Amino acid sequence: MAKPGSSAAVLLLLLRLGLLSLSAADADTLLSAPLNVTIRELEVNSAVVTWEILEGDPVIGFAITQQKKDVRMLRFIQEVNTTTRSCALWDLDEDTEYIVHVQSISMGGSSPPSQPVLFRTPKESEKMASKSPDEVTMEEVGDAAQLRAGELIIIVVVLIMWAGVIALFCRQYDIIKDNEPNNNKDKAKNSSECSTPEHPQGGLLRSNV
Repeated sequence: MAKPGSSAAVLLLLLRLGLLSLSAADADTLLSAPLNVTIRELEVNSAVVTWEILEGDPVIGFAITQQKKDVRMLRFIQEVNTTTRSCALWDLDEDTEYIVHVQSISMGGSSPPSQPVLFRTPKESEKMASKSPDEVTMEEVGDAAQLRAGELIIIVVVLIMWAGVIALFCRQYDIIKDNEPNNNKDKAKNSSECSTPEHPQGGLLRSNV
């Protein structure tokens, strides 16, 4: 028959083993908050938030809360089955302060939120003023290329039209030039036929009445 003291020791040992197993399971599912949350590509109406995670965290997605400063309304963005470490923020208001938190998502739940990141969107006028005169975007390059292509097409069409007009003029000129000798001969013939015939002795022929 087992002694009461030994039974209590066995139960205590089993309890400790159960607590250890639960602690290990919690450690496997516990995520660290994202690190180095940064705002990049800040525009008047958009921005990109990036972050890092600890190596080894079983992250399968992320969740982002976006909030205007001093406004209680939140925008919640969540994506799973992804390994990306960035997210675009869109439809922002110009010259407005926002607060962003990032959380990692695993099969066991979500991590604590990251440290809040505060940023302000620029004004449209400030963005235009900060743009260098020598700075050319890909869109502007494309527009300039399309404009040059259109100008070249117009120039080629105009040159072809002028070449056609010149060719037609030269053809008409050659036709007129070729017809000039024939016209001179016809004029000479007509003038000789219209002249009054003379008598061999110099007198004029008269008809007897």
